[in-house]
Amino acid sequence: MENQLPDTHLRDETKLAELGYRQDLNRDWSMLHNFGVSFSIISVITGLTTLFSYGLNAGGPGVMSVGWIVVSFFTMFVALGMAEIVSAIPTSGGPYFWAAILAPPNVSAFASWVTGWFNLLGQVAVTTGITFGMANLLSVTATVGTSYEATAGRTLGIYAALLVSHGVINSFGVHILRYLNNTSILLHSVGISCFCIAVLAKAPTHQSAKFVFSTFYDGTGIDGTGWSIRASPAYVAACGVLMSQYTITGFDASAHLSEETRNASWSAPLGVMMSVGVSAIFGWFVILSLLFSIQDFDRTVTSDIGQPVIQILVDIFGNAGAIALMTLVLVCIYHCGLFSMTSNSRMMFGFSRDGGLPKFFNHVDVKFRAPIRTIWLAAFLSFLLAIPSLGSSVAFSAATSIATIGLYISYGLPILVGLIWPSNFKKGPFNLRLASRWIALVAVLWIGFISIVFCLPTQNPVDSQTLNYTPVAVGIVALWSFGSWFLWARRWFTGPIRQIEAERMGIDLEEPGALEKAEAEGKLGSHVNDDKSQ
Repeated sequence: MENQLPDTHLRDETKLAELGYRQDLNRDWSMLHNFGVSFSIISVITGLTTLFSYGLNAGGPGVMSVGWIVVSFFTMFVALGMAEIVSAIPTSGGPYFWAAILAPPNVSAFASWVTGWFNLLGQVAVTTGITFGMANLLSVTATVGTSYEATAGRTLGIYAALLVSHGVINSFGVHILRYLNNTSILLHSVGISCFCIAVLAKAPTHQSAKFVFSTFYDGTGIDGTGWSIRASPAYVAACGVLMSQYTITGFDASAHLSEETRNASWSAPLGVMMSVGVSAIFGWFVILSLLFSIQDFDRTVTSDIGQPVIQILVDIFGNAGAIALMTLVLVCIYHCGLFSMTSNSRMMFGFSRDGGLPKFFNHVDVKFRAPIRTIWLAAFLSFLLAIPSLGSSVAFSAATSIATIGLYISYGLPILVGLIWPSNFKKGPFNLRLASRWIALVAVLWIGFISIVFCLPTQNPVDSQTLNYTPVAVGIVALWSFGSWFLWARRWFTGPIRQIEAERMGIDLEEPGALEKAEAEGKLGSHVNDDKSQ
């Protein structure tokens, strides 16, 4: 019998061809694998353990527990809006491609350019937040019961080693990623459930529900005067939801991996929604198990160890038990960082393929079927973003703010474009129907709110050590994306391109300027404009 692709493979490749691309990446991921990558990148244990200290000081248990519910509720609106779009447009480019397709011809390339750069910023920053957070946790864990001293330089060195290991696995082990993905799903579900149960069962005493849900604590003042006094408790609470919002970030991975997922028009949107929904439930369970098990709040907040989660575990299990449980947490975070780089590199590959990055990065290794050049670009940029940690006490929380704002702006822009120009939105199998525009409006408003709040200073007084440099990083990307567009990019960037159509016309896509020359001669229009003229 002649070897043929299954019907789902043919449908997927046909849909991709309709969008203008050939099947470069290996399409062997199931819906479960697709969900697993987003679930692993969200990795509630990663965000909560690395930002637990931030949460305790920026509002305390009450803001952490109730804030998680509020953030989960509004994030589901963003996930629903994203799921509806990815069902209609399942490509690895994700948000920047959606913005181009949904916008009218006269602004489609501009929308694609700006969305792509914000998504790139968020992708790089979230990889930084995850892996640098692991490096910091690993350094602090090594100090438990030993004479090891966790310095900024040593932590940065550990971070570099972790990035290299992630790069190697993503470059040469693409076929084992889905098996590691299965392991990651098991660790993040069964493993973390066992972690929480063990903490609750072993804790000598438990805090009251009143403590967990209504205790407000302001530790934002270095000199004793926090932002609840200088501004208001609401200010501190608003800043405090960063822990929750950063944790539920990265679910666009299901979109970036859609070209490697079978039956992508259904699997990718379900992957987006399931990852947010399941993470919301698991995350609340993790938060409650840790908060209820705090033995001494003051000792936890001002821990000599320097990490409240480890202090909670030491108080309950002793040094050896705390190290054992932190090993489980660190393994989970390692998987999270690994798949964050996977998603990051796929986004950069797609953006390069469409002209947003130099064509050098538009390359898939023939032997390993992986975009190796963008994998190492992701690793390099992520390392650069962590360098300020050598001289800033708020570098990590700033990196998480940058990740959250960058990613959510890139999520929100295509949703906003679809809201403003609904006639361009040709729905896929996952269709919200009458609720579509209301859900999009709530999602956009929420993203606007958090983008402002997470740029605010979180420690008082503000100086060179406590400055929240999030507005600087976000501002640079905004200035770059807008400035470069009006100065030169608008002259040549046409948005997502038609690879297949170009190749059929004999255009060599590897030749610099060949595509632009063909478009100037009228032989080939931009993908987006062609679609909308049909």
